[in-house]
Amino acid sequence: MNASIKLSGARGALRVAVVTETYPPEINGVARTVGLMVEALLERGHEVQLIRPRQGAERVSSVDRTLRLVAGFPIPFYRHLQIGFARPRLLQKDWSQWRPDLVHVVTEGPLGWAAAIAAGRLGIPVCSDFHTNFHRYSRHYGFGMLSGAVARYLRSLHNRADCTLVPTAQMRANLEALAFERVAVVGRGVDARLFNPARRSERLRAAWGCTGNETVALHVGRIAPEKNLGLFVDAALGMQAIDPKVRVVLVGDGPQGPALRNRHPEFVFAGMRTGEDLAEHYASADVFLFPSVTETFGNVTIEAMASGLAVVAYDYAAAQQYLRHGASGLLAPQGDTAEFIAMAAQLARNRDLRLRFGVEARRAAEAASWDRAFDELERVLRNIAGTVRAEADGTRGESAHVET
Repeated sequence: MNASIKLSGARGALRVAVVTETYPPEINGVARTVGLMVEALLERGHEVQLIRPRQGAERVSSVDRTLRLVAGFPIPFYRHLQIGFARPRLLQKDWSQWRPDLVHVVTEGPLGWAAAIAAGRLGIPVCSDFHTNFHRYSRHYGFGMLSGAVARYLRSLHNRADCTLVPTAQMRANLEALAFERVAVVGRGVDARLFNPARRSERLRAAWGCTGNETVALHVGRIAPEKNLGLFVDAALGMQAIDPKVRVVLVGDGPQGPALRNRHPEFVFAGMRTGEDLAEHYASADVFLFPSVTETFGNVTIEAMASGLAVVAYDYAAAQQYLRHGASGLLAPQGDTAEFIAMAAQLARNRDLRLRFGVEARRAAEAASWDRAFDELERVLRNIAGTVRAEADGTRGESAHVET
C-alpha cells in the first residue's frame, strides 16, 4: 500500500488546484485548515491554484493563474459562508491551459460540483475533503426532513472523487456506513507555539472580572444551533452553582448570539478572535466546555488542549482521538447530557484535577504537529495523482494506491 510511485516527476512538485468556498480572512475551522494547507503546499515547493468565491470587492489580474475568483452568495442559514458558482466549462478552459496534477475539492457547494465535473471531463484526478456534517446541521435549522437528501447529495459528490479525506478513523467508519467510497484518513494538527499556556494574561482575566484564581469556563466557536450551546449554558450554570465565582466566556458569534446575550448578560461575549488574540483568550481560561455533537473533527478542542485547559467534551472526533478520559480530560458518552454536566461540576470542585488535566492535555497536543499531518496529506496527494496517471498509461502495477 505504501509503495513508491514509479512515474516520471511523481516525486517532484505537484500542480494542485484547490477549490474551496471559504478561505482566510474568513473565520471558521475549514477556512483556517485550508489556509494552512495551501501555505504548506507552497512551502514544500508545489504549485497551487486557488479557486474560491470573491470576498467583498476584491479583484485579481487576468494573467494571475494562481487565483481564480468566482461569484459567491451567502448560504441562507449560514450567512457568514458563501456558496460559490462557476461553469464547468470555465474551469475546463483554465485547466486545459494550466493542467493540474490533481484537483482538491474542499467544500461541497456548486463550485465543488463544477470542479469535479470539469476535472472528470479532462481526466484529472480529484481528491475531496469532508469537513462539515451538513446532513446533521439541517436538523438544527428546521430542515430535518431533508437530512437524508443532503446525505445523498454529499455522497454523490464525494463518490465522484478518487479519494475523500477525513480527519479520524471514526469519521471514515461513519461515512462508509453511508456508502461513501474510497475514504482515507489524514489527521489534523495544532500550532502548539501559538496556542500555549504561556499566553495566559492577567490583564485579560481582570477584564473578565477575575481578581485572583477564579475559574473561567470557556467556549470557542460559532454561536449557532449546531453547537449545542444550551448544554454549554447548563453546564456552566452548574459550575456556578458549586462555585459562584466561576466566570463564563464565549469567543465567537453567530445567529444565536443576540438571544444568548439577552438571557445571560452576566456572561462575557468576546466576539470573533484570531491569531495571538485568540490564543490569549484560550490560555487565560481554565476549563473548556465543548458540547457540540456535529463535528467532523473540532479544531477548537485540540487548540484548547495545547493552551493547557481542562476539557470536557463528548467522546468522539478530536476529543476521542487526543484526550484520555480521566488522565488528560473528561469524555462524556455522546448524547449523555447529565454526564456532561456532572463532569463540568467535577472540574468546578477540584482545582488540582483541572491543573493536572491541563498539563497532560498540553503534552498530548504537542505531539500533534501540523507538519506530521501535512506529511500524510502530501503522501496521499502524490499517490492519488500517481495512481490515476499510471492507470491512464496502463502501468497500474507500478504505482501506489491510496490507503483507505
